[in-house]
Amino acid sequence: MMRVFRHLLIFIAALLFSAQVFAQNIFEPYAPQENEVIFNQSTFKIDVIDPQAGTNIKGANYPGLRGANQLVIYTPAFGYRTNTNEFGTEAVIRGDTVTSLSGADSLIPTDGIVISGHGRAKKWINENVMLGAKIYINAENMTITSYVTSDTFLYGARERIKEVRDMMSYYSSETANYNSRKTEQNLNRAQDYIHKAQRNGENSQKFATKAIDYADLAMTTVIPYNPNELKGVWIRPTYHTIDEIIDVLDRMAESGINNVFIETYYHGQTIFPSKTMEEYGFIKQNPEYADFDHLKVWMHEAHRRGIKVHIWFESFYVGNKSPESNPEYILNKKPEWANYQKRNVDSETIPYSVSEHNGYFLDPANPEVQEFLYKLISEIILRYRPDGINLDYIRYPQSLAKSFSNYDMSNWGYTTWARNEFQAQFGVDPIELTTADDLWTDWQKYRCNKITDFVSKISKLARSNNIKITAVIFPNREMALDTKLQDWRTWSYKNYVDGFTPLFLTCDDRTAMNLMANVMRNKTSATKLYGGLFVTFMNGSTADLMKQIHAARRFSLNGIIIFDYAHLGDSYIEALTQSVFKPIKREGSGRSDYYGRR
Repeated sequence: MMRVFRHLLIFIAALLFSAQVFAQNIFEPYAPQENEVIFNQSTFKIDVIDPQAGTNIKGANYPGLRGANQLVIYTPAFGYRTNTNEFGTEAVIRGDTVTSLSGADSLIPTDGIVISGHGRAKKWINENVMLGAKIYINAENMTITSYVTSDTFLYGARERIKEVRDMMSYYSSETANYNSRKTEQNLNRAQDYIHKAQRNGENSQKFATKAIDYADLAMTTVIPYNPNELKGVWIRPTYHTIDEIIDVLDRMAESGINNVFIETYYHGQTIFPSKTMEEYGFIKQNPEYADFDHLKVWMHEAHRRGIKVHIWFESFYVGNKSPESNPEYILNKKPEWANYQKRNVDSETIPYSVSEHNGYFLDPANPEVQEFLYKLISEIILRYRPDGINLDYIRYPQSLAKSFSNYDMSNWGYTTWARNEFQAQFGVDPIELTTADDLWTDWQKYRCNKITDFVSKISKLARSNNIKITAVIFPNREMALDTKLQDWRTWSYKNYVDGFTPLFLTCDDRTAMNLMANVMRNKTSATKLYGGLFVTFMNGSTADLMKQIHAARRFSLNGIIIFDYAHLGDSYIEALTQSVFKPIKREGSGRSDYYGRR
């Protein structure tokens, strides 16, 4: 009865919202203004508005309830944010205008909507929806139409110029000896093209695009160089010769990158010949790297260039290959180590997480699992002496948000070991619990504590060897606790980690700032914060990257890490090396300089 009542309230809220927005332009076919030119008009089918587990079966097991290839509209009736993952794209709409392109897990404006797409829908959004585009939704036919007009380009150009001027004003007041000459030159050129676009509607696209180009150039020089900032990148080291590794590290050094996070243990295999893996009967070294000790070369060559090396370690995630078809796979050798959801606890085959690349996970509650991972990290520390350990997948697999009726069924951790130990302590098999039971909180804490205990062990190991320890976290604390059982706040307050590397899965700087603020509120000053930026992975613009770095500077973060090197193309490198990652050369002096904070 309560569930029906809740759904009724949601439905009523959605109706009230619909009544409100029907009066707005988004439900009115777009009518061009005088002298306005429509350059592109495209329509796409809407799959669902404000999805629910019971109404959108295709998306029931995915973050944000957005299924494969679906285009979803999220209104304020859905909630505070979309809760989607990084494998789609999103646009924020206010009135009838696209005001920002976000990427994932967008904040839903109280006076607007979010368009979200995956697969084919993502492709349509990327090709037809841009900043300043006009949006029309036909609720009866469940279609959405995007109009790219002459005003669209002018809107984007004006917004970009305003953003750069705001950033310039900030650094002028906050930074000693700040030099804005190059920035101002490019802004003046951008403004000239704005005037040309206003005077010539037929060529407004060409002139407004030029204005945006110069505003983007201005943005690459507006953020001053900071020598004390960690400038890092995550990398999967898929390079098969020593010369290739050297070339990559040369490019990094030339780009100003001073820390590299090398994926060392991933998909249940190592890039180095591991005695620990061999001892357990697992594959000694990932066959792709079996020709030499790749980690040794990366360590040596990076240090030669003054680049620090962190071991990017996928703790409880062991890849998405079927254990049954891989004889030497960890979960084929040790099926009792596998993690299970409540919904498939009796499955005859090992379950995978649909929302996480169809990936398989180990059970954090099993002491044998923790002992194995501890030995593997210990081997890396004692043998290679890295500068840091970066713990990733230091959590349970993702469940649905707790607001959904089948939340408990989507939870993970229902393994034989965990169920027996919990029952011995509390007298109840957790398989019998629902979220309404008093012991549900204890069951949640039990699993959270298993992750925290492992972090504590690795912390002692790393620090006893003078090695920094950081952790990849999900910055929305409440969601991290409820859907991934990741209690990272406790890690900070118990001083188990030296720093956090949260994942900001968005191209939108305002969303990133909201997430940064969430982490800042829930950590101690002793825990450093390095922003994990996904702009390049999500194919955002160079301006999106600059704006998020600016956000990191405003929050006084200790640095940024870009995800990932494979997506760090030349255009991003060119933008970063204008000022942010490398000192600006003072004209006529022949030398570089940087501008320190006051």
